[in-house]
Formats: sequence, C-alpha cells, structure tokens
Amino acid sequence: MQQTNYQLLDFLDFSPQLNEGDRLWRACSPTTIEEINGDIFITIPFQKQNNSNEITPDTAATKKEYQLRIKALGDKILRVSLALTGSVMENSEMLEMDTRLQPTALTFEKNELEWTIDDLAGNKKAVISFQEPQTDWWSDLVPGPVETIHLSFFSDGKKEVALSAYDMFSPTRHDAFALAYVERNDEPHRATFSLQAKADECYYGTGERFTKMDLSGKTFQLRNQDGQGVNNRRAYKNIPFYLSSENYGLFLHTTSFAKFSLADHSTRSAQVLVEEPVVDFFLIGGDSPEEILFGYRQLTGFPTMPPLWSFGTWMSRMTYFSADEVNEICDRMRTEDFPCDVIHLDTGWFETDWLCEWKFNDERFPNPPEFIQDLKNKGYRVSLWQLPYISYNAIQYKEADEKEYISKSERLISGSSNFSVQDFAGTIDLTYDKATEWYKDLLRKLLEMGVVCIKTDFGEDIHLDAEYRNMSPEKLHNLYPLLYQKAAYEVTKEVTGDGIIWARAGWAGCQRYPLHWGGDSACSWDGLAGSLKGGLQLGLSGFGFWSHDVPGFHGVPNFMNSVLPEDIYVRWTQFGVFSSHLRYHGSHKREPWHYPNIAPIIRKWLKLRYQLIPYILQQSEITTKTGMPVLRALILHHPDDKTCRQIDDQYYFGENMLVAPVMNSENKRDIYLPEGTWVHFFSREVFEGERWLKNVEVPLEEMPVFVKQGAEIPMYPKDVNCTDEMDFGKVIEMKY
Repeated sequence: MQQTNYQLLDFLDFSPQLNEGDRLWRACSPTTIEEINGDIFITIPFQKQNNSNEITPDTAATKKEYQLRIKALGDKILRVSLALTGSVMENSEMLEMDTRLQPTALTFEKNELEWTIDDLAGNKKAVISFQEPQTDWWSDLVPGPVETIHLSFFSDGKKEVALSAYDMFSPTRHDAFALAYVERNDEPHRATFSLQAKADECYYGTGERFTKMDLSGKTFQLRNQDGQGVNNRRAYKNIPFYLSSENYGLFLHTTSFAKFSLADHSTRSAQVLVEEPVVDFFLIGGDSPEEILFGYRQLTGFPTMPPLWSFGTWMSRMTYFSADEVNEICDRMRTEDFPCDVIHLDTGWFETDWLCEWKFNDERFPNPPEFIQDLKNKGYRVSLWQLPYISYNAIQYKEADEKEYISKSERLISGSSNFSVQDFAGTIDLTYDKATEWYKDLLRKLLEMGVVCIKTDFGEDIHLDAEYRNMSPEKLHNLYPLLYQKAAYEVTKEVTGDGIIWARAGWAGCQRYPLHWGGDSACSWDGLAGSLKGGLQLGLSGFGFWSHDVPGFHGVPNFMNSVLPEDIYVRWTQFGVFSSHLRYHGSHKREPWHYPNIAPIIRKWLKLRYQLIPYILQQSEITTKTGMPVLRALILHHPDDKTCRQIDDQYYFGENMLVAPVMNSENKRDIYLPEGTWVHFFSREVFEGERWLKNVEVPLEEMPVFVKQGAEIPMYPKDVNCTDEMDFGKVIEMKY
C-alpha cells in the first residue's frame, strides 16, 4: 500500500523517505502592503521547514519574501497571484475576458489588528488579520502554533472565503497549509494553498466527473488522459474550476498538472496543489450557482451557437467504409422514416482504416465532392473523424517531420485507445503557428469539398517525452485540447460559416468551441448513468453543449461484438432526445432497423426530437448568453434544496423541463420533483413539488418528463425528414 494518509506525503507528493530533495516553505504573517495602479501587493515571508513529516520551522534558514497580488475584476471577481520564480501568466489561451468585466481599483487601510482591502465604493474585498489566537495557558508539553497567514477574501463584498490558517491536529501535524510551496534541489518547484471548508459544504464541477454529484471527500488529478469509459477516475476533460455550495467558484489559472482535494485530505479544507512555482487563481462570487458560472464564462468565454442542422439526429458507427454503404444507410433512414441530419464517417474513410491522412480512399469514395453534395441534396451533412497525431506511415509524415510541424520524440504516444496500433511519430505542434496553419489547411481541403464538421477526437494525450517549439510538454499537455479544438473550429467557421466541432478532450476555455461528447461509454446501464453524471458535472464546469454516444460506444463483455440490449438502446435514445445533441455511435451496428422489435419506439422518439427543436434552439440561445448549460443539474435551479445537491440521475432540460431517464431493466425509478407545480409532459397529470414519487413504473416506450406549470414549450407540429424541411413560421406554443 502506497497511501500514508499524511497530507505532506499523499497530497504534496513528498517521498515517504523524504529523499528527493524536496523542502517545504510555509507562508508567515505579511510584512508590507501597498497599492499600485489599483492592485494590492502584499509582501509575504516564507519560512523553510525541517525535512520531516513532523512540521517544524528550520529557524537556521533565512526567510524568503514574495509578493502576492490581489486584483479585482468587476464587482464579484478577485484574482490572487504569487510568482515564486519568473512572473505570473497575465494572459493565456484560457482567458477570453468579457468586455463588460473591467478592473476595479482597490485601496487599503491598516491598523494593528488587521489590514482591510476595499474597492473605491467601500465594499470589503479582503482582510489580513494579525489578531493572536486566545489562549488559557495550561501546559508547555506541546509547543504553540508557529507563525502563519490569516487572509480572508470577500469577492462579492459579502461572503467570506478564508485561507486555512490552522488546519492541524497539533502545531507539528498538519492536514492542510494556508499557503506554501515546495523547493526541489533548492529551486521552487510546486505550490499549494487551502481554503476553509464548512462541515456541510458541497463541491461541483472540475470537469467531466463520472462520480456522485457532491464532490466533497474527493481528490482529483487535473491531468487529462483517455478516460477509456465513463465509470472510473480517469477523465478526458479536467477543468481547473470548482463550484462551492457556499456561493463561490475557484478557477485555477494554469495549464500545469494540478490537484484538487475537496474536503478529502482534510474535511476542513479545499486544497489545491499545482506543479509549478506559481499561485494564480480567480475567486468568483455570486448569489447563485448560475451567477458564479456566468462569472467564470466572463473570464474564459461563452459557448457559441451551433448551427440548426446540428440539433437533428447524427447517425454513425465505427465505422462506414464506402460511399455505397453510406448512401445505403442514408436512403434507408428516409425509407424507414427515421429523421436524420448528419451522417458521420469514423475511422474508415481513409486509405487504411485508422491511418489518418485527411484523404478519402480513392476506390471506396471515388468522387468525394459529388458524394457529399448528393447527400446534401437529400438533407444530410457529412462529419469526419480524425486525430492530431501523425503516423510514421502517413503520407504527411516526411513533410511534417522536416518542417517541424510535429513534436520531436523517440518514443510513441502511450495511453491512447489506438485500436489499430498505429505507430505515431509525433503530435501536431500547435504551439507553432506554421504547424497550426498546416493543420488547418489539411481540414480546409475537406471542408471545401462540403464536409461540415470535424470530429476532433483524442487530444487528451500528447508526447510528453518530446520537444515542442514554444511550450514545455508538461505545460502543453492539458492545454492541448484548447489549441486543437480552436484550430478546427476556426477553419470550419471560416469555410462553412458554422462554428462547430465534435470534441472529446477538454480544458478551461474549450467551452467556447462547441460541442463536446462524453467519450467511450459502455453499452450498459452503468455506462448510461456514468455518462449523465459526467455531462452534469461538465455543465457545472462552464460547458454549455454536450452529447454522448447513443446507446453507448462499446459492448460488454466483448468490446466489439457483444449483443446490444434492446432496452438500453431505447432508454439511451430517450436520454439522447433530451440532450443538447443526439448522435448514435459505437463499435458496431447502430441503425435502428437492426433492432426490429424496438424500431417503432425509436421512430416515435426521433420524431419527438424534431418536434422539440424549437425549444432546444430557444434554450441554446440562453446558454450562449448566461451561465446555464442546456443540461442542468438540479442545484442550478434549487441551490438551497439539500436533496438536489445529491441528485445526479435527473436534470433540467433548459429552463422548463425536468427529465428523469430510466436506467434499469426493471422499468422503474424514484423521481424527485423539486419545489413548484409540475405537469407531466405526456399525460398532463399535475403534481406538487418538493416530494418523491417512489418506485414509479415506466413502460419501455415511455419516459418521465415534467414541465413547470405555466410554461410554454415551442414545438414543431409536423413530421420532417431533416431540419431543411422545417418552416419556423409553423412553430406552435404548447401551454402547460
């Protein structure tokens, strides 16, 4: 067993033998404060600690001083920064500041007991206390506490969020540090800080987590990797942001590997460790979770509006291999009366399956522009799969290698779900502007043929033992999805006029480039449940548009060949209908006619999807302007309802609809109706809220969906084959 249950070793990553040259330095009481151009600068001495898990100061070492800066943005955001070497990253690819979010000047007042930092309107923003803790002397058996920092923040001028000054059992046995850093071989290496946690505080977000709604009691590595499913601790999308039930959000402004420990290593603290000698975070206040998410988006960007056709059905599998096969699928979708807008070609459109060369196979797809145009004439758009790695066997390898468009590495990418076992020579170096333009040109040729969307698969793994032109691999690893998706999004919008991608990995800022899907879920009930959990947490991490593979990506237990259970196909379709986007995809046949027993049920639900598109568009517009995602955890509407803080198998679909997917073969589930009056979407039965409906029977062809009483749901009244046939002048308002 490697775990020790001591914070220094398990969270701060010290070797249990304390033999790797690491030394801890703790923040002491500040010595000076000054205001420069409206920002506050506080001088903080740090004291070296002895090399022991018993934390005691090394008084032989001279203290080192660093300046912590507090900057105010608008009236509810504070930026707190401290560089131990070099300087703070003032701007980054992650930041896309809302023009409405302007710096607010700060000032300060000093007395013997505290320094108070206010904005010019007199709103309190931070307090540094020098008050000594009260004592009633009894014994000197245990030494008294050593010097520390007492710093509280008031990002919204009201709510206190304080550093954890005394999270300890005794002065030598600590469970968290207010502010500290670790030297390795006499150079600052990594930094940590901790915020006080309330006993009943809940945490949300941090990316696409496949665990319970309340993340308290969890520690997460913020290091992207191939999730290989949706039921484990790995994550394609780590987002360095969490949302607290105490009405604040924390955005860690870094691309480095990091950790959050949310009332886990200590139930008294939310702790952060970042693998760089810099502390840089934004505290976002607000009166509601939505307001805090809005503030986060003001910092990192708002989602843009996907095109109309993207809200229709996407049909795919891994994979279609020829134009003839695709045409047969598309024709049959029309003949069988299954509405559909997008046909996605996964790994099989290349010369060799999985060998990504951004070029159609000449024999199996003899005339791509004509093939794509013919499909467009039938109401289908074409989406294509690719990835950001260059194989040794790819026709682009020689050019990419000679012109340094790819990373330089002696070893292969590890950790990726590479079913063809391609030998990847390198990752496209998107830190290099010429490599980025080269990559865009590869996509541009396809988009100019009529392709409308690029599936930016992978990107959560890069060559870490490689060299990149303008960034270290450790700094680039988490940021890479943002650079990758931005490039594909920009060239797609430039050529087609529509801003859209289909992406798997993620980091802060990726929400600007919709849309994202949940990766390789199992075709199982736990795969369905894990997908929803991940999607709800991603919505609590700033993302607005999210989808998933219906009805799961891979079989269980035979990855490629297990029979897909029909009830899972139906239940996952129902969930997909009430998602921002609906795509069928997986390791083998996904077209509904392969399941004749349930095909009529699927047809009914897909027709409902198209009827709902006016409502989905309405709610999507809201998503692009607010802090709200399309799929919303119940806490976004009911933050004070402690029952809602734990619910991860229901969600709001936009403002007015409450959805409770069935995720078992028993066709039963418990349903929680929050405060308010609810009308069953299908039966029109009325229910009073703030109550449980226990053990509700739900036949396979039905699904529990409720509407707020008094709401009007815009719907399309006629059946269509695709969105091209929709006349929005015919939309009707359904009153509930």
